[in-house]
Amino acid sequence: MLRNYILIGLFLISPIAFAQSNLSYVDPTIGGVGLILEPTRPTVQLPNCMLRSYPMKKDQLDDQIRYFPLNVASHRITYVFQFLPVSGESGLWDKKFTIEAEETTPYYYQVTSEVKNDLIEFTTAARSAIFQVTFAENDQNFFRLGILNGEGELQVGKRVITGTDHFQGMKAYLYAETDVDIEDIRYKDNERKHALLKIGQNAQTVRFKYGISYISVEQAKQNLYNEIPGWNFDEVKQAAYNAWDKVLSQINVEGGTEAQKRVFYTALYRSYERMVNINEYGAYYSAFDHKIHQSDKPFYVDNWLWDNYIALEPLCMILNPEMAQERIRSFVTMYEQSGWMPSFAVVFGDWPAMTGNNAAIWMTDAWAKGLRNFDFNKAYEGIKKGSLEATLLPWNNGPATSLDSFYNEKGYMPGLRPGEEETVREVDAGWEKRQSVSVTIDNSYSDWCIAQMAGYAGYGKDRELFLNRSLNYRNLFRVEKGFVWPKDKNGEWIEPFDPRFAGREYFTENNAYIFNWAAKHDLHGLFGLMGGRKQAEAKLDQLFREELGLPKFRFWYTQPDASGLVGQFAMGNEPGLHIPYLYNYLGAPWKTQKRIRMLLDTWFTDNLFGIPGDEDGGGMSSFVVFSMMGFFPVTAGIPVYNIGSPVFSRITIDLPNGKQFMICAPNNSEHNKYIHSASLNGKDWNKPWFTHEDLIKGGLLELQMGDIPNLEWGNKESDAPPSFNSYKSIIK
Repeated sequence: MLRNYILIGLFLISPIAFAQSNLSYVDPTIGGVGLILEPTRPTVQLPNCMLRSYPMKKDQLDDQIRYFPLNVASHRITYVFQFLPVSGESGLWDKKFTIEAEETTPYYYQVTSEVKNDLIEFTTAARSAIFQVTFAENDQNFFRLGILNGEGELQVGKRVITGTDHFQGMKAYLYAETDVDIEDIRYKDNERKHALLKIGQNAQTVRFKYGISYISVEQAKQNLYNEIPGWNFDEVKQAAYNAWDKVLSQINVEGGTEAQKRVFYTALYRSYERMVNINEYGAYYSAFDHKIHQSDKPFYVDNWLWDNYIALEPLCMILNPEMAQERIRSFVTMYEQSGWMPSFAVVFGDWPAMTGNNAAIWMTDAWAKGLRNFDFNKAYEGIKKGSLEATLLPWNNGPATSLDSFYNEKGYMPGLRPGEEETVREVDAGWEKRQSVSVTIDNSYSDWCIAQMAGYAGYGKDRELFLNRSLNYRNLFRVEKGFVWPKDKNGEWIEPFDPRFAGREYFTENNAYIFNWAAKHDLHGLFGLMGGRKQAEAKLDQLFREELGLPKFRFWYTQPDASGLVGQFAMGNEPGLHIPYLYNYLGAPWKTQKRIRMLLDTWFTDNLFGIPGDEDGGGMSSFVVFSMMGFFPVTAGIPVYNIGSPVFSRITIDLPNGKQFMICAPNNSEHNKYIHSASLNGKDWNKPWFTHEDLIKGGLLELQMGDIPNLEWGNKESDAPPSFNSYKSIIK
């Protein structure tokens, strides 16, 4: 029976006495089958590092790997180079690797093939990685290598492979080595774009290591030699394990179920996929001015701010405030290099997706939380220019258009009536369209944030200008209907219009039911337009109960992003993430507690279907991390957190300043989801919110939970979290 124990000195200690690594709970296959749109991917990388990869297949149900991209250059957009071990005598150019079994972790991937049991293992460093391949037979084995983007070429020697892959106006460079000789080289169609590299006989276990660079082949070689100088696969794997174990140990939870821990730590892992640092040991290539820059500072790219300012960036501000500021400094540098503040700052430059001046929200949020180690003047210059001089149109970045001039004069983006032809050439008149209501509301919020920054700097006229612009959303709130509503260029309400069915002509990936609650900077003012707190509460109730009014397939035909539906509420898209917390502002925090638990239990599970919509590289996972801990940042720019209902009995956050913030809910359970009373650092706490300062100073939030709601806790109007009318400027 001693085999079940470990002998240390004179004591027998059961293995269960040793702490289990939080990394053991991570399952990268969670959400690997997309509900409607994109699945999650089991990305192997180091936290926030340049090199990322995963097996390329349709989704987690697909049992055939087409190839491994040697780098995911930009999340879900761009990949460079492809690699796949293959064996046999024919059909090798198109052959796939058919899966018998696989093991997926953040730091290591392993897969065996059907029938033959060839084994592929993969692990990674920051800018380089290594494959270890064990073939079942010792003859007719190949590495299939190629470029992915049309232009580029490979150069193959006895043990060294170099290459370039052109993508999106820039180049990726490859330097790779094998630990055995390459006996033969076959190029497809006599071009050096795709090659079969024959592995010598009697070499059943073969290693392929490589570095990636955006600077040069020589830099790719240097990246590899700096990180993986030898051939010890297990050593690289252990270092990757250690890197993940460190970041995932920063939050520790007790209680809850094993399934909830898997969901939580998998979400935390996904919150480290991006942004990624592309500085290559003292230099980086920037697609924002197409130059190589010498720098000892990180240069972070790959941020979809429309998705990520809501929860992912605020989470980074808690767990790694220095990195959060480095990321903002990178954005400011991009502005200096290009002349425009980026929208989606990906590796190949600005990818101006979605709506809103979201850099303004992000930077204001950081400044309000005391994260100020970036060039304020340049940041302010860039976000102000993005509001007043850049176009506000979806999927555009550049000079203002005639529609922007209209917006500046009239205070709203005009919509087209059904059947009316688009006349402004800059509008994507195919799928994206004007999104006129979303554009107006999103920019009202970002202008409010610019007003806060202007107030800090003492720019009185700017502050007044942007505060006035922040109320533009009210121009599209139709009071008698109780909904945000499109107007035409003549200032007339557009009819016919149904808040449920309007697509991208007026809204971004959602409908009026979601964007009714999007003015996060002026919630109390918004409730006033709805008739007051009680009327707004009833409207919020109805959001979760309203019928679709169409068969689901017809609803999703126009709104495929509106997934994870509960009534008209869409859990599967970022614009709705804050909505369940709005009951805290309306005198009914118990309803927030009820809704959050239901949404987490229903839509975020530990299986292949465990993500209700596009996960967006941490955009949705960070909501899960916050909400399972029991709090959420509703309004970026106001440094407070709304209290929800934690799923664990104890959550401990180890802060970078050496302090801890703890949330204790000792009698928490599936049924005991309602807060009966609370204390913060030993003092009675009747507010359903606390400040960022409360958190970073360290402390203890204690929640006494029960199975029936306490209708009195946090229900007074004076208990409500601050919004625009009551909290006009938090920045001092």
